[in-house]
Amino acid sequence: MYAIEIVFFAVALSMDAFAVAVCIGLTLQNFRIKHALIVGLYFGAFQAIMPLIGYLTGGVFAERITTFDHWVAFVLLAFLGIKMIIGSFKQDEVLEVSLGLISMLPLAFATSVDALAAGVSFAFLRVSIVPVVILIGVTTFGISVLGVKLGGVVGVKFKSKAEFAGGVVLVVLAVYSLIEGLM
Repeated sequence: MYAIEIVFFAVALSMDAFAVAVCIGLTLQNFRIKHALIVGLYFGAFQAIMPLIGYLTGGVFAERITTFDHWVAFVLLAFLGIKMIIGSFKQDEVLEVSLGLISMLPLAFATSVDALAAGVSFAFLRVSIVPVVILIGVTTFGISVLGVKLGGVVGVKFKSKAEFAGGVVLVVLAVYSLIEGLM
């Protein structure tokens, strides 16, 4: 596998993390770079760890998880999306996603499950996994930071409309994950 292929692969793997990061940015009351860095660290770390797990465990562990991963992603993303949509109708209150461990772990897991399967394929391709997971993690970190910033800018200007749109995006992403997993 060539370096340029790995870069494209890393960007493709990070797109769902980007979408969720934008939605998180939409919900932030006062954007701070610290918020974007926290989201980037969670998503980047999980996007790096999951392919490593897939690579090291081969098909055995990955096969068990891929039987229900789409359901986990669906439930977590749909829950957050519906919560954002409902929150967009409340004028006084805007939902703010917590950036704590309990909120971020499920989101980071949900956006990185596909990377587990990618790690299994890396094992079969005999790819040198360390540089690959570092590149995937760094790419996802950067893209997620940009996503939170973008969401923060849009959220400040459009508030409830942006929160509603972000909720819809998460619900669509949840349904897409489910459909893709069921096929």
